[in-house]
Amino acid sequence: MTLYDNAAWHLGEDFPKDVPQNNAATHFGMFLNWCIENNLHSAELQNNFSQEIESLLKRDFTVAEFILTHLDGKLTSEELNDLGNAFAQDYFVDETKFTANFGSFADDYVNIFDAKAEESDFQYDTFYHIEDTFENYDLMKQAIDFRFQEWKEFLKE
Repeated sequence: MTLYDNAAWHLGEDFPKDVPQNNAATHFGMFLNWCIENNLHSAELQNNFSQEIESLLKRDFTVAEFILTHLDGKLTSEELNDLGNAFAQDYFVDETKFTANFGSFADDYVNIFDAKAEESDFQYDTFYHIEDTFENYDLMKQAIDFRFQEWKEFLKE
C-alpha cells in the first residue's frame, strides 16, 4: 500500500489555528474527488462507501470531510484503481519524470490558487487557507483534467 497523503502530516505545530482542520485534507480531497468523478477509484472504495460516494457526486459534502470521517484522514493506493494509481504515481507524487516535464499536483494547486488570490488582490496566508469548497474544486478540476490528458500523451512517448 502506498500512502499518498495524510491529514496528520499537516496538522502539526505549523497548521494555522484560524483554519478548520478539514483544510488539512482539502488538497488531496480535491484529487480524490476528481478520481471518483472519473471512475479512477477502487472497487473496494465503491463497495464500502457507495451511498457516501453517491452523496459526494451530488455535492452534499466535500471529499475532505469524507476522507477525515471515513478514511482515517489518509489517501492511499487502496482508494484508487490501477489507472488512478498510475496517474497518482506520476502526477500526485512529486519528482517524477512526468512532473519534471509538466508539473505536479502540488505545483498546480498552489499556482491556481495563487492566481485566483491575485485576481482578487489578496494572498493566501498559507497553503491551508485555501477553502474546502466546490467552487475551488471546480478550478482545480480543470487543471487535473488538463494534466490527465498530458499524462496520457506522455505515456505514448
